[in-house]
Amino acid sequence: MNLTIVIPARNEQDNIPTTLSSIESRVKTPHFVIVVNDHSTDKTGDFVREFSKTHPNVRLFDNPGTGGFAHAVKAGFKQASPGAVVTVMADNCDQPETIDAMFAKILEGYDVVCGSRYMPGGKKLGGRFLQTFFSRFVGKSLRIISSLPTHDISNAFKMYRKEVVDSIEIEETGFAMSMELAVKARFRGFKVTEVPTIWKDRTAGSSHFRIFKVAYSYIRWYLRALRLSLKSRFMRILKKK
Repeated sequence: MNLTIVIPARNEQDNIPTTLSSIESRVKTPHFVIVVNDHSTDKTGDFVREFSKTHPNVRLFDNPGTGGFAHAVKAGFKQASPGAVVTVMADNCDQPETIDAMFAKILEGYDVVCGSRYMPGGKKLGGRFLQTFFSRFVGKSLRIISSLPTHDISNAFKMYRKEVVDSIEIEETGFAMSMELAVKARFRGFKVTEVPTIWKDRTAGSSHFRIFKVAYSYIRWYLRALRLSLKSRFMRILKKK
């Protein structure tokens, strides 16, 4: 089975060389890497092109459409080969070794594998307090209330079977698209699981994530997940009668 790593990157010249080097040295599963250059105005694209000269499995793809996280990821998904596809941030915050554990779960038969910072064995190092509190609360409470099989539904670090992302129409245009994908997949009958991962805050550049700008979208999918869970339980009750 093919594995494609999609990295959306916007003005990440200070991080992308380290991110790519870490992936190539620490991910053992054979893979392809697609760096989606999301309208960068710095040397992000130049660094990727130079890196790809010695790593032919890595290629640059310029986002031809609207800029933004979700648009860049969707552009990367379209370029990915059949098999499994995982989204990795360009800021070197995600743990590359987790990708091998995710792929093992895909081979076991799961359709979506979430990198979880809040399950046993996972950890979040650094980051803003409010952002950490929000993501932890959303993940843990939603797992309890709606039986979503992950402690960390909001984390963008997820692996999918390619047919899953191809079958789901993505509504979100921002970071909440990763939560949307997992929620829709779960309640359409796809198998979702999680593996622990260690996330560490970026050491260079500035984050494009702003909690007050994206909170509404996450809350919307939080409520959508609750409604879908209640509907699913109601339908199971009806079938038993």
